[in-house]
Amino acid sequence: MKNKLVILTALLSAFIVATAVAAESKKKKQADAYPLTTCVVAGDPLGANDYVTYVHKEAGKPDRTVRFCCDGCIDDFKKEPAKFLAKLDAAEAEMKAKAAKKKK
Repeated sequence: MKNKLVILTALLSAFIVATAVAAESKKKKQADAYPLTTCVVAGDPLGANDYVTYVHKEAGKPDRTVRFCCDGCIDDFKKEPAKFLAKLDAAEAEMKAKAAKKKK
């Protein structure tokens, strides 16, 4: 019985570690995919892990993840989302163009 418990504990530990590694990898890929290094509202730098994430929802359109330097910028964003989403769209297009150029 004791051996089974040791094996079960080892398997559970391995699963927890694998799950944590997968979650960290997913987070890194998402971070790499965000096209801006500055706040879309204030223009302040976004730290590697020091930013506020907001999911913008608009009927009939896919949800958009936007990063800000602080909570206060979310309120400004909500007043004119199209203005700031246009900046994000331009940055995404530029990022895709650079990626396509690298593949050639």
